[in-house]
This record gives sequence, structure tokens and C-alpha cells, in this order.
Amino acid sequence: MAIYNYQAKDEKGALKEGTVEAISPGQASEVLHGHGLMVISLEEAGAGFELESYIPFLNRVSRKELVLFSRQLSTLMNAKVPIVQSLDILRAQVTSHVLKNVIVEIKADVEGGKSFSEAVSRFPKVFSDLYVNLVKAGEISGTIDEALNYLADQQEKDYDLMSKVRGAMTYPIFIISAIIVVGGLMFLFVLPQMIAVLQEAGAELPLTTRILIFMTNLFQHYWLVLFLVVVGGIVGFQLYKKTIGGKIVWDTLKLKIPIVGRLLQKIYMDRFARNLSTLIGGGIPIVQALHSVADIVGNSVYKRIIRQAADDVETGKSIAAVFAQSAQVPAIVTQMIKVGEQTGSLDEILSKLAKFYDKEVENTLGTLTTLLEPFIMIVLGLAVAVMVAGILLPIYNLSSIQ
Repeated sequence: MAIYNYQAKDEKGALKEGTVEAISPGQASEVLHGHGLMVISLEEAGAGFELESYIPFLNRVSRKELVLFSRQLSTLMNAKVPIVQSLDILRAQVTSHVLKNVIVEIKADVEGGKSFSEAVSRFPKVFSDLYVNLVKAGEISGTIDEALNYLADQQEKDYDLMSKVRGAMTYPIFIISAIIVVGGLMFLFVLPQMIAVLQEAGAELPLTTRILIFMTNLFQHYWLVLFLVVVGGIVGFQLYKKTIGGKIVWDTLKLKIPIVGRLLQKIYMDRFARNLSTLIGGGIPIVQALHSVADIVGNSVYKRIIRQAADDVETGKSIAAVFAQSAQVPAIVTQMIKVGEQTGSLDEILSKLAKFYDKEVENTLGTLTTLLEPFIMIVLGLAVAVMVAGILLPIYNLSSIQ
């Protein structure tokens, strides 16, 4: 938030001066206008503390919030409610502080003479190119309410897809995290006491026990170093992923992970087919549509392929011809796009392809979950076997000798 000094006139024409707190000059003017003041001058006095500036996660608008915003705005505009009034209604209803401020900015721009598509294009972190292009197409054709409703449908499908992925991964992540925590506690508090008994006995210890002793000493005396190494590695990896080269390397590696890579490929193809179908169906030129989809598909490998396709389409080539040269694009995608280009029904073919991949993702998630459960049990069994072979058996042998 920021503090703004203002000069304004009230309804009787009397001059008023003071300060107002707002996220932007547009919001400040709106606040003053709501109090019956006509703004003469407005200057920023100083910035206040804003938590979102320090924690980027808080500065995001979730998919669910965006779906609700699009759906409700579509309903209001279909009921012939003016856009400015519709935005006012939505601003009072939304719970997201970030989205509320974005709506205020959009409303100020629309009141200033900008189109709705121009206003939302100022917030690329909230509204994707897909969103802006479809809204613009809706404005041109006079069907902006239908465009917003269609956008809400597509966003809802994408949200459902990612919810399925997160849901399938929750159980394995929880179990693996629990194993790591329990293992760490064992090395810090339980194993040192048991190992001390073995070392006092002076007997020759098996290899498994010696390895456990080494790891226990490592955890006991160098836990801070290990912690810093792990944290430093995670932070360094995250920073590396943000570089152009690092992102390409990581996105390429993800596609090569057994099972998971196939799942990610299907998710990217689903996203590509659904969004490109949406843009083409909305009347967006194919080259512009490809560039928009390239930015939202979510993987730099496919981003490069799709952008190459856009460049080649401008020179007269087909999308299928470009995709056929890439090993990362499944043959079924290339074949269906080829059929769509030949029959002039590319948007319909892509829509069917998206539905196909919806089912494929769901089936792959089920298979992955089924395979992960026995894998986790095997890991647990191995951990127990190591503990028994390394600690309990030597102690049992010592007690038997005595």
C-alpha cells in the first residue's frame, strides 16, 4: 500500500486536503470519489509496508479464484449489467486481497477509456495471453460474455486436472516425508545409544553396522553442516532452474523420468490441445494462437517446439510437419493435427485430442498411484531390514554369547 496526498473539492466546492492509503492512484481516486470528493491533485507521499512484496506466494491469484471471477463476470454481462458496475459488484464479493486490487485497477482503466482486454493485459501474472486474446476476440464479435464463460470452462478443466495430480501425489509425499523425519530422529536419538552398547562389547561388527555407525556419527556431529548443504542445494537448484539454460535442462530431465515423464508429457499435450482449440475456436489467428499457447504450456522444451511451429506456419508450412520432426511430440498428436489441418476442423480435432488426454492422464495417475504403494512398502521393508541386520542382530548375538 502507499500513502497519497490529495487536494479535492467537496459537493459544495470547498477545498479539502489530506492523505489517503491505496494500492494505486486509480484506487485512491476511487476512494475519494466514494466520499463525494472531486480530485484536483494526487501525489504519492510514501510507501507503506506490504507483505506481498516480500512473500511472492501471497501475491498470486489462484486458478479457482480466476474461474469464479470469469464465471461471475460472464453472468453479469449476459444480464446486460454494464462492465464498470459488474466490476464493482465482483470487487465486493471476491475474498482475494490481490484480485480485489487488480479489479480496482481494471475498473479505473475501463473508466479511463480503455477496453477490458487492454485493462486485463496489464496483469500478465494474473491473466494469460490466452485470456487476453479470447476477451479481445469477444469484444470484437460482441460476445464477450460467451468468451468469459468459455474461459471459465477451460480454466476449470485445467484446475481439475492439476487437482487430480496433486491428490495422487499427496499420499506418497506424506509417506516419504514421514520416513525421512523418522529416520532423522532415529539417527539422532535412538541409534547412538544402541551403537554405544555394541562398541563397548568390543566385538567385530558387520559391514552394515559399521555403515550405520558412520552415518550416526555424521548426523550427530555434523547435522548443521548437512542441513546447510541440503538447504543450499535446494536454493541453488531453484535459482539454477530460473536461468534459461537451467530451465531447459530441468524440463528435459523431467520428460525422461520413468513413468512420471510420460505423465508430464500427457499433461502438456492436454494443455496444448485444449488451449489451442479454445483460441482457434475464438477466432484468433493460428500464428498468434500458437505463440500464446507456447507461453502457457508449462515446459520450455514444448515452448520451443510450438514457437518453431508458429514461425514455420508463417512461411506456409503446416503444424503437423513441424511436430513430426520432434521426438517429444507423440505420433497421435501429429496425426490428428494433420487430419484437422486437411479437413479445416483443427479446433474440433484438438478438442477431441484434449478429451483423449484427459482420460490418459487420469489412467496414468491411477497406475502411478498403484505402483507407488508397493514401492513405498519395499522402501520401508528395506529400512527395517537394515536396522535389524545392523543393530538388532549384533546385539542378539552378543547376548547369546554371554
